[in-house]
Amino acid sequence: MLASLLPLWLVAGCGVHGDGMLAAAGEVAEIQRDQLMRITLLVLVVIAPVFIGLPLILWRDRLSRGADAYRPDWHFSARLEYFIWGVPIVIVSLLAISLWTTLHEIDPYQRLRPGTDPVRVQVVGLDWKFLFIYPDEGVASVNRLVLPEGREVAFDITADGPMMAFMIPRLGGQIYAMAGMRTKLHLIADRTGSYRGLNTQFNGSHFHEQHFAVQVRDAAGYRRWVEGARAAPPLDGARYAALARPSTVAQPMTFGRAQPGLFDHIVAKYHHAGSPDGALRGVAPTPPDHGKAAQPVPAEAMP
Repeated sequence: MLASLLPLWLVAGCGVHGDGMLAAAGEVAEIQRDQLMRITLLVLVVIAPVFIGLPLILWRDRLSRGADAYRPDWHFSARLEYFIWGVPIVIVSLLAISLWTTLHEIDPYQRLRPGTDPVRVQVVGLDWKFLFIYPDEGVASVNRLVLPEGREVAFDITADGPMMAFMIPRLGGQIYAMAGMRTKLHLIADRTGSYRGLNTQFNGSHFHEQHFAVQVRDAAGYRRWVEGARAAPPLDGARYAALARPSTVAQPMTFGRAQPGLFDHIVAKYHHAGSPDGALRGVAPTPPDHGKAAQPVPAEAMP
């Protein structure tokens, strides 16, 4: 039984004190953690008797019993038949109801707290980094996502390159970022702290380096970060072109202003590759050279 639970422990992030989904720090992550526990307990109703009964049967019918009586006679038993079929039917029914309810409760496209003003963040997945644009705040960052505590965050997610997955284990959710498409995700961080975000979809040789820092601050700390970020150089077309090339960044970056409509241009250029209006002022889609070694972003192109 312990062996069967080991993969669950590993996938969940090495326990409740680690950086995985069991150490939930947000509303969605808490719902997902509780759902995982419910599924585990329901499945154990089937798994536990197998792990207990199999050794007993092997011991009772072992070859070394010699001349002991062995009577494999079988007679139909209505009670046993109902039990054999009834338990799986009940378990599958409970799982279906639980999953259906939970999936609708945390639909990534659905607002978590209607009527409130969410923080909007536009996420662009690049090789091998994440760009975060705050359209309402007028700032942007690379590999650093700063969020206010207790406030809903509405993500718009796309990719300028191959498909990848965006995930913050302690806040919940995994959703794919795809070129030319816009996916959505809504999360809430219930407590301040520093968390881990990462790409969970293989997208090239430096896939393992594509992770980012998530910093959840109180309202005053979030405002201080925004005000400080506005003093940084802007993210214009030239800087974005350098950033979009397959590369890694040694440290998180901050930009005081993103080119207006940058996110929409990135999405649109994959639909209108031949149209000047669809491209980002001459920036073509990222070339598919993901097998090459990553090159750091040139210092002259970035602040």
